[in-house]
Amino acid sequence: MGQRHWQYIRQHKRIFYTNLLISGKLNGYLADVDKQAEGMFFRIVKQRAEREGITEKLKVEHSMEWVGKMNSLREAATEIVNTEMIFA
Repeated sequence: MGQRHWQYIRQHKRIFYTNLLISGKLNGYLADVDKQAEGMFFRIVKQRAEREGITEKLKVEHSMEWVGKMNSLREAATEIVNTEMIFA
């Protein structure tokens, strides 16, 4: 996720990017955003899986259904994180 954010701020927020780069804070900033984005992603996946009944029991009994639902859920979580954190 960090690479996408780096590219985004480099292209769309040039002054902000330049200030971080010159001050030596770019890597720390990107690491912080990446950590926050990863935490947000896992919280969203966990919360939605619980809400939608995507359980370990489903995983054991209907593994292909579980995989499909989890893939859709992860895609949705990625879009939310990208919209709210990476490209905000």
